[in-house]
Formats: sequence, structure tokens, C-alpha cells
Amino acid sequence: MKAWICESLAGAGALQWREQPTPQPGPGQVRIAVRAASLNFPDLLIVEGKYQFRPPLPFVPGSEYAGHVEALGEGVRGPAVGSTVAVIGNSGGFATHACVDAAQVIALPPGFEVEHGAAFAFTYGTSLHALADRAQLQPGETVLVLGAAGGVGTAALQIAKALGARVIAAASSDEKCARCAELGADATIAYGREDLRERLRELTAGRGVDVVYDPVGGALAEPALRSLAWRGRYLVVGFAAGTIPALPWNLMLLKGAAVVGVFWGDFVRREPQAFARDLGTLAQWYAQGRIRPVIDERLPMSALPAAFARMAAREVRGKLLLVND
Repeated sequence: MKAWICESLAGAGALQWREQPTPQPGPGQVRIAVRAASLNFPDLLIVEGKYQFRPPLPFVPGSEYAGHVEALGEGVRGPAVGSTVAVIGNSGGFATHACVDAAQVIALPPGFEVEHGAAFAFTYGTSLHALADRAQLQPGETVLVLGAAGGVGTAALQIAKALGARVIAAASSDEKCARCAELGADATIAYGREDLRERLRELTAGRGVDVVYDPVGGALAEPALRSLAWRGRYLVVGFAAGTIPALPWNLMLLKGAAVVGVFWGDFVRREPQAFARDLGTLAQWYAQGRIRPVIDERLPMSALPAAFARMAAREVRGKLLLVND
């Protein structure tokens, strides 16, 4: 097998594509022949030592991937050898093979494309947990999605629409906004050339938005916060801009609003039954064609540095996939 090895937290440029012994699954483990792995922003932070979770060195990065079960370790009764599965974790995906705990494996239902399985649970799971659980989004409410053309943004856009909301998609360029409109956004804001707060005032007739979905942080946070309606909810999803904003919290008092943290990884660990229900909902919506991963590009697994460079440059629309032949 081959794998990308992280031996130091010096960033994507220090990763090494190396031949490794094919692992044997230990007790409670499953070996996966990896078909595809997707990039998520935490994957970049992990190899830079900037994420809240730090695997012991050396490790194989890659938090979300899919493929076929090749072997079962002692005590594992399923999924069956040959079945198609997805895996979510903190590492292991940027390789041709991976051994993982059976609890991390999600059997993909019939009709679910294996490559979509590699670009689904992390972003769609985060977005459903954020919007339905943390924000308690109601039909007819208005949602602002920041960074709406990215992987988690396109998922949030589709899920908000599935929940019956009006969606305002904000992205950095007109091209990205056009893609968001194709995905069903009711209105778009190109914040690279438009004033975010002023445009939101126009689009909501001065009322403001009920929910802000923010995986970006940085300079967009304050104008988005100021654009909340009465009893609005501000979802703190991530900080892709690289800066954790310092915000005027008196605004939350004046608006009767709430800032709500979204930590999907710990939600999965602490509330497995709720997570399982979410997966069932998402699988149903996928089967109905209501949600579908947006794949920006498929690259060979050996092209991980180029994929990371595109992500760091904010060039990705949807998800990047790394694929093994």
C-alpha cells in the first residue's frame, strides 16, 4: 500500500507519499480499500498543528473517506467483506488502505455512490446538526450561509432548503454565487464586491436574518452578527478565514439573540443515537435527490499537495476528492 505520512506539524509541504506494509486489522478493526477521500478544512489544520485534535506522530492524515471492506479483525461481525462503506475519524484516509475501529465505519445504503460517501458525512452531518438541532431552524425562516460555495457551505445551503428555509448565500465572487444559485439559493451576495450588511438589509427589508451559518469567521463575522433579526441565532461553525473574531456581545443583548457553538465531532461521540438519526435523515434526502455532494474536482491520491494548495487559496467550490485507481 501507499500512504501520505505526516512526521512533523510543518504543514502540507512536509508530507511524504510512501510505500508502507499493508496493515492487518486488529481486534475490533476493519481494513478498508480506500476508493476516495475528500478534503475538509480541519485536514489542513491538523497537519499544521492548529486543530484541537493532534494525532500522535507519525500519522496518515485524511478524516473522511470511502471504499470497500477487505478484511475484518477479531470480534467484528460486520460490515461484510466487499461491502461499500464510509469512514469518519481524525486520520487515515489519504492512503490506499486503512485499518479503523468498526465503530467508525458507516455502511452505505444501496444506490449511494461510493465517491459521494467520501464527501458526505462530515459536511452534511455538521450542517444538519447545526441548522436543525443547534439553531432549531423553522420553515419560512431566513438563513445566511457564509462561505456558501465551499464544501460545508454547499451542504448547509441544500439542508436549509430541505428544512424549508429561505437561503441567502454569501460567497467571495460572482462565479461562486452563480453556483450557489444553481444549488437553490434564493438570493446571493458576492462579498468580494458588495457590502454584506447593506445587501442583507435590502434582501430582508431591514428585518435581518434569523440564522447565520458561519464557517468562515474573520472580517465577515461582525457585519453578519449585526444583521441578525430579533431572536436570531449565530452558528459558530469554524474559522476558515484564519482569524477568530472579537465581537460586540452587547448586540446579542439588544437583539435577544444567541451565539451557538457547533462541534459536530464531539456531538457524534457524545450523542451517538442522535447522530444515527441524522444519518438516517440524510440518507433519505439523498435517495430523494434533495441533497447531493458538490464535487469540485477529482485528483489522484498522489496529488494531495496540489489539492491542499487549492484549499489554502480558497479556490474550491464544493469538495475536492482524492481518488485511488
